[in-house]
This record gives sequence, C-alpha cells and structure tokens, in this order.
Amino acid sequence: MDLTDFRTPELDALAQEIIPARHFEFSTETARDRFFNDTRMLDAKQWVHNAFRTNPQSMLDHMIGNLALTGTEDLLDLGCGNAFILEGLRPHFAEGTITGLDIAPAVLEAAAQRLRGTATPCRWIEGSADDLSMLGDNAFDRVMANYMIHYVPDLDRCFTEVRRVMRDGGIFQLTTDRTDSMLEMYQVHFAALKAMNAPEDLFKASPKGRLSLTNGGQLLGKHFDQVETVVWQDQLRFTDPEPFMAFYQVGHNHCCASSEPDARLTDGFFHELRDRVRTQVLEAIADAGYFAVTKYTGSFLCR
Repeated sequence: MDLTDFRTPELDALAQEIIPARHFEFSTETARDRFFNDTRMLDAKQWVHNAFRTNPQSMLDHMIGNLALTGTEDLLDLGCGNAFILEGLRPHFAEGTITGLDIAPAVLEAAAQRLRGTATPCRWIEGSADDLSMLGDNAFDRVMANYMIHYVPDLDRCFTEVRRVMRDGGIFQLTTDRTDSMLEMYQVHFAALKAMNAPEDLFKASPKGRLSLTNGGQLLGKHFDQVETVVWQDQLRFTDPEPFMAFYQVGHNHCCASSEPDARLTDGFFHELRDRVRTQVLEAIADAGYFAVTKYTGSFLCR
C-alpha cells in the first residue's frame, strides 16, 4: 500500500467548509453523447495526472499492486474508455485476455486502436455495466471499474452481474474518489461562482458522490463477502496556470458547470469564470511557488 500522505488538518477543515453536500448527477446518455463522444476529456485528465503528479507511485502502480496479477488472468474492464489504463496493465497479464466494455463508441474505437496488434487477445463490447448478459458465468479472474461507476444506471444490478461473471477467487477493483478530492480546484471554482452571483444549483460536488470512497463500502458489502479499501493519494502541482486551466475546463467541464446545455450560462459567463479562476491560480503560484490540487482516491477490492 502506498503510504504517501498529503492530508493535513488544514485541508480537512477546508474540505468541511468548501465541499457541498449535494453532488451533480448525469445520465448515461449525457456521458455517452457529450462527455465521451471523443477522447478529449480523458486525454486532458490523463496527461495532467501523469505530468504534474508528485507521488512517485502512479495510479497505475496502485492498480497493479491491487490486482495481484500472475500473467494469465482473463480481465474485464467496465468503462474501459480509451484503454489508457489497460495499455499499462497489459504486460502484467500477457498470457491472459482483455475484454473492454464501454457505452461510448468513440472511446471504444480509441481503445481498439491503442491496443491494436498486441499479442494479448482483446475484445471490445459496446454496452452498459449493469447489463452483462452477453458474458458467461464465471468468465473472468479480474473485473475493473475505474472512475466510471457514477454513470451506471442500476448499481445493484451492476454488482450482481459482476459477481456472476467473476470466478471464485477473483477480484473486483472499483476505483473512485472521496468527495473532497481535488478540493483546491473546487475552492477556486466556487469562489469565482460566488463572486459572479452564479445560480445556486451550480454549487455542487463531484458526481462521484453517488458512490464515493467514503460511502461505497456499504453498498458493495451487500454483494461481496469481502470489501477492502486501499487508499491512494497524490498532489498535482502547477507552476504555469495553463495546464491546470485545460484540466479544469476540458477535463472537468468547469467542475461540471458546463456539462450540459444551460441557457443561463453563456459563453461570456464561462469566459469570466475562467478569468476569475486563472487569477486565483496565478495568486497561489506567486505566493507558494505552485498551485496544488490534492487527490484523495483509492480502490475497493471486492471478493
């Protein structure tokens, strides 16, 4: 287990002050047709998380340790996206197989292109993680659902299906955030919204609040005999505001404010919002030498 700890009493107190109780919720259709109709959102997040991390152990390292691979496993990745994670994991089960499932055709095509030609057999399926009827019983040694479970319509059905397709002795890894992860980004975002007298319904936490690292264990415990929580932390540090702004605008849709069309929120609104956020980031860089974004994340390992 990674022992890097970026938490401080000051950050914990700030989280209590900053992070709202309510969180955004988005439909499968919104995720498929808006967030993942191309790979830009994934690309922005993946680049920033790798380029600006300060934990020497990467998220991929964390996952490799969790999955305890021998090299021969059959793996199912729910919400596989553009196969960024699978590309890193693949050499660790070179004699196994990969099945990637996703609701979005565009990212599935990107996944197929990323792993095209590898010796590990790969299969790509368009579908929802709560309907695995196309897959047989006891078909997989490992199942993953990484940063996607909040988009799944029927969580109980999803976990029932995972239990059905997973072999005895298998591991289901569900990776997600705490609701106060990346709280510094939310701090500058909410401060800008407040200064603009923005609509109250924009002051919401991440949609991962639906099943977060804090509340997910109870639901998973209804379906699995053992549920272990393995935490992982990181802190992104930016000395130039522009990579952060890409992360904020493209990777996170202005902390979800621009996730869906809203007649109240014009191009001018978002231009002003970004200017106000960028100003705060520049002030933090001038004061501390960098702008930090602290990640509180981890995985449930279910057996």
